[in-house]
Amino acid sequence: SRHSRTTVIRVCFVDMLRLAARFLLGGSVCSVCRSCGLTKSIRKLAHPGCLPRHSGLHFRSFHEANGVELLQGDYEMKSPETEEEVVNVRYIDRDGEEHKIRAKVGDNVLYLAHRHGIELEGACEASLACSTCHVYVEGDFYDKLPEPLEEEDDMLDLAVFLQDNSRLGCQIVLSKELDGMVLRLPHATRNFYVDGHVPKPH
Repeated sequence: SRHSRTTVIRVCFVDMLRLAARFLLGGSVCSVCRSCGLTKSIRKLAHPGCLPRHSGLHFRSFHEANGVELLQGDYEMKSPETEEEVVNVRYIDRDGEEHKIRAKVGDNVLYLAHRHGIELEGACEASLACSTCHVYVEGDFYDKLPEPLEEEDDMLDLAVFLQDNSRLGCQIVLSKELDGMVLRLPHATRNFYVDGHVPKPH
């Protein structure tokens, strides 16, 4: 659709701007929540993961793995290399089936689901323009997450079957504190593909 094409172009354009900002300013590569040394205004563009609340992931952010920069989505394709970075997560899909995932620090819940074939759509590519990655965060783990941005709250208002523990999967980045987290998928989401399409990694 026209909206989908616009969203993809928007994401790609911002990714290019981030790369340009980092190249021109020579900022150090951030690692999940480590300060990157860029000025605050540029950091918002180049390193959204470095923002104080660490929840402003409007667009795909960068990670470093073995000295190589990876976009969010590509980063989730890598398995944990050490036990220290392992974060165990359980997804419960729409059919009630449980998926135990051995994830790692820095993984984004949306792209992690794509890697493991879990039907969490994410139509807007984590640009906070839809609610199709709506999940329920079970138990005490909800309170361990950063407060949602206003933009996330706006999108959640559009979600069907909204609950007190609802969050957008694209805005959840794993930390050691979230080890053992359980994420339950709602029975339906607004704008979910109606032709049987299953989201796949990009």
